[in-house]
Amino acid sequence: MKPNIRWQLLLAAGCLGLVLAFLSFREEKVVISAEEGAGQVIEVSGACTTRVPAAGWTLVEGVIGRPQYINPLLAEANPVDQMLSDLMFDGLTRYDESGRLVPALAQSWNFSEDGRHVSFSLRPDVTWHDGEPFTAEDVAYSYGLLQDENFPAAGGVKMLWESVAMTVTGELSVEFQLPQPYGPFLDATTQGILPAHLLEGTSPGTLLNASFNRMPVGTGPFLIEPGSDWQESGVLRLQSNPAYWQQNLYLETLEFRFFPNAPALAEAFEAGEIQAISTIPAEDLPELITTPGLGIYSSGGRQYTQLLFNQTGTGASTGSAGASAVRDARVRKALAFALDKAALIDQAIGGQGLPLEGPYLPTSWAYNEALLTRYTYQPATAASLFAEAGWTVPEGAFTRQQGGDPLSLTLLTSDDATHRALADLIAVQWANVGVETEIETVRPVSLTAVLAERAYDVAIIEVTPPGDPDLYDFWSQEAIIRGQNYGGWNNRRASEALEFARQLNTQDERLPYYEAFLRFYDTDLPALTLYQPVVTYGLAEEIEGADVGRFSSPRERYDTLAGWFVAYEEMAIPCPE
Repeated sequence: MKPNIRWQLLLAAGCLGLVLAFLSFREEKVVISAEEGAGQVIEVSGACTTRVPAAGWTLVEGVIGRPQYINPLLAEANPVDQMLSDLMFDGLTRYDESGRLVPALAQSWNFSEDGRHVSFSLRPDVTWHDGEPFTAEDVAYSYGLLQDENFPAAGGVKMLWESVAMTVTGELSVEFQLPQPYGPFLDATTQGILPAHLLEGTSPGTLLNASFNRMPVGTGPFLIEPGSDWQESGVLRLQSNPAYWQQNLYLETLEFRFFPNAPALAEAFEAGEIQAISTIPAEDLPELITTPGLGIYSSGGRQYTQLLFNQTGTGASTGSAGASAVRDARVRKALAFALDKAALIDQAIGGQGLPLEGPYLPTSWAYNEALLTRYTYQPATAASLFAEAGWTVPEGAFTRQQGGDPLSLTLLTSDDATHRALADLIAVQWANVGVETEIETVRPVSLTAVLAERAYDVAIIEVTPPGDPDLYDFWSQEAIIRGQNYGGWNNRRASEALEFARQLNTQDERLPYYEAFLRFYDTDLPALTLYQPVVTYGLAEEIEGADVGRFSSPRERYDTLAGWFVAYEEMAIPCPE
């Protein structure tokens, strides 16, 4: 019998077609809009698919400014450097969302009985971005740089580290010897660590020009994409550090593009060139908030704006009525009750501030709202306190007087637009209660020098408090001469509370002293905190899964990054019975 070749060929072709169709179905991934939802099971001809978030996407984020030194030891002067260093480097410790110190590169630490020796045990599972192990030599090298007289560290940082002796006690252990017990020392260990194996041999004086600052290697959650040249392209591409993330990211690349100002950022977003804006300046928010497709996330910043009262009696002109008046706590409190903080925030900074009392941010473990007077707008209370202090408004006059001298104050501020607007509004509100205000402006770089000369009655200042609640350098008696107590607040018991607290190591031991300090602070009111500025992050609404909470540090805004995605894909699964 003659074989039917034609029939066999048709049968073979049919079988091949079925196999290819099956394989094609199994391998095909169809990317669809995120709006269509996940978890839907679709059955087609006995085979099933489900929709899952698609991996492999890039988040393009716009930043105002450019990097200069992506190095945690050199980043202080440039916000862009600070942001990138925070994403790429770790310290021995870090602050959690409640303001408590927790381990980072360290596994644990212990104080000796006399409080002068701190021993750190380091994590054994940490590697640098290049795969090399992290060791105690990296710690000794990094903090050793800060001790070197040729390293360009800030004066306060250098003074601290110069007094500390370091001993590497093992491959994963290091000990610090302090001249005396000093609880706030742990705050210094949040400083990012550099890799000794890449920088050994680089002298402290030449580190500024090292190529490492442009292509750094850290231990943090992100690393620079190998082979990229962001200086030439103007685009910095970061990849996730798999050793850091507990689960795989849908995100493949975090890309930063650098712009000269906020309008250029807005234009880039509207053109679809970027999907996020790292920081939206308060003055540009009213315009950007209406940008189609842009979601706005806000969080309290790491500083606060404050009115500082000069209590030394010098003032803008020694012996003036204003200089004498602000030495009286009743006058300081009257000036506080005469201000409408909500109106100041709305009109001076477009509502981008949170009313705040006291010298601590709400994220500090020493913050205690219950111990502080809440200074709301109470003009009647202000008038009563002024009268009690002897400052009254004569019949037919508008300005308060005492012994024929008018209550006239010099208000010092930097000449940037925000602070000048704030000063103008304060002057108007104080005029409503009979206080004359003369505004004096200086360049921001000159403000500290004028404060140190105490040539003012009241000053508008920005304060970035340390992570540790130790404010000895701000408010102690010693800080009047050798510190930042520019207002000259001279309260012995408050100063002693700060001094005793810094000699203890545990939070439980120190907290009662900070509570005592807050009570003295509230009684005397050496400064009035107006508000905590709000930090604003912009993110395209198309990005799903973005749950952005508090982000006082750049790294915090990416805490939920593992769940961010922009689209779904269809994947084959076994059909349910």
